[in-house]
Amino acid sequence: MSKIKVLIADDHALFRQGIRSLLEESDEIEIIGEATNGAEAVEKVRELSPYVVLMDIGMPIMGGLEATRRIQKEHPDTRILVLTQYEDTEYILSMLKAGAKGYISKTANASELGGAIKTVFRGESYLYPSAATALVEEYMRRAGDEKTDYERLSDREREVLQLVAEGRTNCEIADRLFISVKTVLRHRTNIMEKLGFHNRTELIKYAISKGLIEMPGRTGKAPGLE
Repeated sequence: MSKIKVLIADDHALFRQGIRSLLEESDEIEIIGEATNGAEAVEKVRELSPYVVLMDIGMPIMGGLEATRRIQKEHPDTRILVLTQYEDTEYILSMLKAGAKGYISKTANASELGGAIKTVFRGESYLYPSAATALVEEYMRRAGDEKTDYERLSDREREVLQLVAEGRTNCEIADRLFISVKTVLRHRTNIMEKLGFHNRTELIKYAISKGLIEMPGRTGKAPGLE
């Protein structure tokens, strides 16, 4: 059985040597090269065709993020496993969006690193526990932000939102709420800004998702659009 060819990209020589020593004990992994920066990593991938690249993020000349983008563009079958001390959510998300298949901390032991390499080599994704926790927390935070969108609206803005979604005109809304058309327009502008919408169609979809109005049935008629 052929070994998994691995390239190490990190700007610290002692760290590269340490990783090499750890992984060379494996019967399934072979270190075929090293790179001291992102630009060199891109060149070494072209030259050596590794199956997996252990990619640091903070490197001189070219960082790991740009190197990952270039490698994935030129060699989409090469697996990038991020091996770094950075565990901030933004770093994790940026590297994964760039095409990295896994993310592992430099605090991991030899067994964990070997397992991560084998996982991404199989085409699966790997996230170190701390990275996975950070992503879950970020997802929950963003989900929480979405839930509070409606709560940011004032009681009057909620009334206007529902009436707009029902297809009421500005004059009809003004008459029903005993306010001026100018005030209705101001409320509509505030609603759009708070919810990040640009047109009435988005407001209608949002109102349906919140249960403020019912989804039009097959024979029903959708609220008019202005």
